[in-house]
Amino acid sequence: MTDQTPPPPHDDAPEENEVLRAAREQRQQKEAADAAEAAAKGGKRGWKTAAAAGLGIGSAAVIAALLYANRDKIK
Repeated sequence: MTDQTPPPPHDDAPEENEVLRAAREQRQQKEAADAAEAAAKGGKRGWKTAAAAGLGIGSAAVIAALLYANRDKIK
């Protein structure tokens, strides 16, 4: 007799691949750059927003470089 357990629930969330990850990171970079530009026009809290934008852009650049370096190993 076979086991009559129901199949596992299907996740509707798609798995994030490197293309989707790169698109998300680019969108985050644009949002951070827009926030930094708005803060530069705004006044007092500009350096904090600019630092956060720089951190986001820098970390996205590191991730992109790692993906590029390991592109042959991923397959």
